[in-house]
Amino acid sequence: MLLEKIQDIRNEFRKEFPSIKNAADLENLRIKYLSRNGLVSSLFDEMKNVSREERPSAGKELNSLRDEINAGFLQLKEKFSKEESKEKVLIDPTLPGRIVNYGSTHILTKTLEDIKAVFKGLGFSVYEGPELESDYYNFEALNFQPDHPARDMQDTFFVSKDFLLRTHTSPVQIRVMEKMKPPVRAIMPGRVYRNEAVSARSYCMFHQVEGLYIDTDVTFAELKGTLVSFAEQFYGEGLKYRFRASYFPFTEPSAEMDISCYICKGAGCRVCKFSGWIEILGCGMVDPNVLKYVGYDPEKYTGYAFGMGIERTTMNKYGIHDIRLFFENDIRFLKQF
Repeated sequence: MLLEKIQDIRNEFRKEFPSIKNAADLENLRIKYLSRNGLVSSLFDEMKNVSREERPSAGKELNSLRDEINAGFLQLKEKFSKEESKEKVLIDPTLPGRIVNYGSTHILTKTLEDIKAVFKGLGFSVYEGPELESDYYNFEALNFQPDHPARDMQDTFFVSKDFLLRTHTSPVQIRVMEKMKPPVRAIMPGRVYRNEAVSARSYCMFHQVEGLYIDTDVTFAELKGTLVSFAEQFYGEGLKYRFRASYFPFTEPSAEMDISCYICKGAGCRVCKFSGWIEILGCGMVDPNVLKYVGYDPEKYTGYAFGMGIERTTMNKYGIHDIRLFFENDIRFLKQF
């Protein structure tokens, strides 16, 4: 009886085997015949019911069936594996290597990191603050009068009556002084927003770095020494410089700092608008009213503050004439740096 079953399964396999065309069909064939619950395993389970006289011949035939099916399975498996390998795209080691293009640091980020590195070397710490600010931190605590033009809707992006997108990073100075006791020596980099028409020289969003130093007996001479040291490290030694009187609500006295054009050496060129000078930042001594807002005694403490635009600084240093290039992500422009 068992011998007849063996022969029936052999015939069934030989009839089915030529119809196997792919790896999926072959896997179904393996499951049907060679798996734990397949037809061949079930025949081995029936060996215990075969008489002792028939057992040798039945075992021989059963082993022969298993070997035949297994050999056919391995033959087709090797065949399908070779066909699959031919279909894959192979790497030709004789071809030249492909050029891998790596990204690079944006020129604004690089300039900002260079500026931060200089001031860190001068003992300044780095602090950041929120870009959505209150009217108090952005204007009032910085000594802006209620009728100051900067509060006008034409200059500021108001989110609500009392909140706005910060127009400078000076609010971070107030936040830092509220949390720290003098001495305070810090710079505050970040994005700022102003409601300005977009052109080659202005943009509605840009970056600033502002600095602050508060302690006893701080003088304007220390401010000048710090900024001249920064300019020489950032732009190069041998520069001429000058400070021009200016006005800022939160500093008194106030000044703007110019350096001799490092491109034309003061002779006049497009970068310096043929003046021989380049304005790089604004600065001044912290107004006593600002110190009162943060609880500092203006009779005991003095300090200075300064600020510069990263886009304008980058344009000056690298001779870039259109601020919009920083934000257009044109790969031809970015690759230059």
